Amino acid sequence: MTIYSYASFGYEGELVTVEVDLRPALPGIEIVGLPDSAIREAKERIRVAIRNSGFEYPTKRILVNLYPAGVPKAGASFDLPIALGILAACGIPENPPERILALGELQLSGRIRAVDGVIAALHESEALGELPRLVPEENRAEAAAAGIGNLCPVGDLADAVDLLRAPASWKPRDTEDKVGDSGIPETGLDYGDMAGCPELLRALQVAAVGGHHAMLFGPPGSGKSMAALRFPSILPPLAHRESLEVTRIYSVAGKLPRRWGLIKNPPFRKPHHSASREGLIGGGPALQPGEVSLAHNGVLLLDEAAEFQSGVLQALREPVEQRRVDLVRAGRRAFFPARFQLLLTLNPCPCGNLGKEDAVCLCTEREISRYWKTLGGALLDRIDIRIPLNPAGPGALLGGERRGSRSIREDVLNARRFGRKLRGTERMNADLEGRELARAADLDDDSRRVLLEETHREGFSNRAVHGVLKVALSIADLEASERVMAPHIAEAVALRGVGGNLFYSGVRIRSS
Repeated sequence: MTIYSYASFGYEGELVTVEVDLRPALPGIEIVGLPDSAIREAKERIRVAIRNSGFEYPTKRILVNLYPAGVPKAGASFDLPIALGILAACGIPENPPERILALGELQLSGRIRAVDGVIAALHESEALGELPRLVPEENRAEAAAAGIGNLCPVGDLADAVDLLRAPASWKPRDTEDKVGDSGIPETGLDYGDMAGCPELLRALQVAAVGGHHAMLFGPPGSGKSMAALRFPSILPPLAHRESLEVTRIYSVAGKLPRRWGLIKNPPFRKPHHSASREGLIGGGPALQPGEVSLAHNGVLLLDEAAEFQSGVLQALREPVEQRRVDLVRAGRRAFFPARFQLLLTLNPCPCGNLGKEDAVCLCTEREISRYWKTLGGALLDRIDIRIPLNPAGPGALLGGERRGSRSIREDVLNARRFGRKLRGTERMNADLEGRELARAADLDDDSRRVLLEETHREGFSNRAVHGVLKVALSIADLEASERVMAPHIAEAVALRGVGGNLFYSGVRIRSS
């Protein structure tokens, strides 16, 4: 019997063949093939689990080879395949299947515990064709979400051996544990909590339609963080393909809640401003995904963005542009998807008073310039929607117009459906490039003239011009317009703000 397992490394990983040899010699077990400490420590755990499951542990010299030998293996998911390999070498059970895939950590009692990376292992095993795929019972919902056949959830080692005796007629035990499939729960925050900010909600609605990166800046108390934290409440659920990608990343990272299936809501990540480059981009000894990958198909919020280290912020430029992260460590290369929507919030200056009515900014122009340079022009050029905020007055807070997230989300969903049906693509507007973007926009003479005039007046870069077109396309989708018209271009330019100056005009700044 050939036993396969899985070594997680990046988004894809690699299948591993577990080989076991018994020979007459002093009893003992040796595991070769670049195992980590968790695998080496499994020797006693596997021996006791086999005995407590009612089987006899061989009194011979055992050699376990994890092939390919040059691929590092880590984690406790190799416990079950090694135990089954030892039993198979002893002739247990008789007439087993020719090939199996097995994943699981063993307790001393023989119970099989959940492991990470199950959905990734199942997808990689598709190339093997038809074979029994043994996964822990606790990973049943995750495994079912992969959509791969021949799944065999097992609760303990004895169950696994029974399955190998008659895999065609074996049925898993019923479980009383709740199996969920709705993904990571929603926050419960709603834009109905905010009053008197129709322009802000309009801008965020446009950003949600096209997946555009956005920045909210204004004095403390203007509602930046409050608005940003509610942004996931207006995003539609993930498509099935997107759910599979997100669930796979969270499974590999060990962040998928046990007994959960597909993550159906867009992920929302909010790292602290003390986050390191490795924590944000990914890496480490096992090349784990960073925040940009954990936000794949969702939102990455950098609250108080100017407080992040400049080097960390500049590292975002490649994943923002390429929508993936390539990681290299010890001569090995791996990647993670990273198609996320970047949301930034920050004060307009170090003291926070720039642009605030009835307040004087205490910062010099040099201090303000240094503050904004933390973000860098290259990253800011990739932000298509920039929203300046001022604190709402008491009248707006008490009697201003309110609009709930459900109503906004319905408009976002309808706009996305309209655009996808019109253009025949599932890609977000923010992802369109080159000729595909030009065909989608379909500018007439008037809208082309407005685009040229406005972008020339503001001094936009070529990337910024494309960004204006993408935002205008989302505005057109919201209004169910088959073509991008001049008013859509004008609104997109207004949402981007002035090209070279992000500060308020007419504010009082302390002289340097």
